[in-house]
Amino acid sequence: MANRTVNTALYVHGTNPQYLIDKTCRQRIYDSLYWKEHCFGLTVTGVMEKAVGLTAVGGCFGSTNRPTEFICLLLKLLQLQPDRQMVDALVDQEDFKYLRALALVYFRLTEKPKEIYPKLEPLYRDYRKLRQRLYSGKHEIICVDELIDKLLTEQSVFSVSLPLMTARRKMEDLGDLPPRISPLDESDSESESESESTSE
Repeated sequence: MANRTVNTALYVHGTNPQYLIDKTCRQRIYDSLYWKEHCFGLTVTGVMEKAVGLTAVGGCFGSTNRPTEFICLLLKLLQLQPDRQMVDALVDQEDFKYLRALALVYFRLTEKPKEIYPKLEPLYRDYRKLRQRLYSGKHEIICVDELIDKLLTEQSVFSVSLPLMTARRKMEDLGDLPPRISPLDESDSESESESESTSE
């Protein structure tokens, strides 16, 4: 059935993975033409192929809460529950920005804070632009690094409530994460190393 999670899927945060998208939004997705025509019988590979062709990110929009193609594919990915190695590969690949965006949201929804921070923070360096479909139906530009920030600091993104995240500072204090080194600090260190090499 197109609306069922695969039998081999494990619970995520104590629930069926597709239930991480609330019931009202899920029902809008199930009822949408895109879901019925393009998501029935999709495999993970099929989701990837369709994600490559996306032209916008977003959740549900308009007075009828019409779902975007992006959130339809997100729900399908939650139903299919690809293995961690596959998700890592989708996040790490740099060729297709909308495929990366889809994988980022999936990763944030399904993984634990100890895994999320180290995986997402390096992508603050990705400044590529994405088109976002707003609730009004209009589009605006959002960069990948802005999406990373939303995923790490906000309670919801693209009509989806995000699981609670332990604050990074608290995880550092508990020894669960090392202190974060910002890209600026890394750049300064690289510059100092280059200067030292030149002086030698």
